[in-house]
Amino acid sequence: MNNMKQLMKQAQQMQNKMARMQEEMALKTIEASSGGGMVKVVANGKQEIVSISIEKEVVDPEDVEMLQDLILAAVNEALAQSQKMVSSEMSKLTGGLNIPGLM
Repeated sequence: MNNMKQLMKQAQQMQNKMARMQEEMALKTIEASSGGGMVKVVANGKQEIVSISIEKEVVDPEDVEMLQDLILAAVNEALAQSQKMVSSEMSKLTGGLNIPGLM
């Protein structure tokens, strides 16, 4: 019976740590860019895009497709880096254990 109480206590502590980590990840951001820095995207640890900045020089009404590609590339890179950041923090929290459903 004591082992079960201890296990439940550890599970609750882990849940509290995970909740804190998720709050912290929402505040952490990463920046990715494309086109040599002409398009910059900032994402947070909740995989939300926080901001997008586009240099005037890359805006060409005659080549909208290029701008779309640059934005898409920067957004995908920002989200990938954000996922890596969260996975790294989660790994620290779980001691490297791959717990299904956590990431």
